[in-house]
Amino acid sequence: QVRLVESGGNLVQSGESLRLSCAASGFTISSHLAFWYRQAPGKSRERVASINEITDRTNYAESVKGRFTISRDKDKNSVYLQMNSLKPEDTAVYYCYVPDFALWGQGTQVTVSS
Repeated sequence: QVRLVESGGNLVQSGESLRLSCAASGFTISSHLAFWYRQAPGKSRERVASINEITDRTNYAESVKGRFTISRDKDKNSVYLQMNSLKPEDTAVYYCYVPDFALWGQGTQVTVSS
């Protein structure tokens, strides 16, 4: 059974950093395009970052460019989102997504206080 489990969310102060993890099971995540999305209260889900399975090319939403970094660890079968210089507007539930399986994780809450 394929599954994604996110972790690493927390309550932090503005300017601090967090690293989110997305652990895959039942498949090799490094062989698939993977995304991080987020959804803030009352807003639609927003694409944050992606990493290409062949080229390792990464893409970011304009709102997080220069602050967030997506990466993966083949040995740990995981994808990560390093978030620096966090702002209150980054507050959201963050989800990992693999479109080849239409697979979402359960999400992890990030709250940034001012």
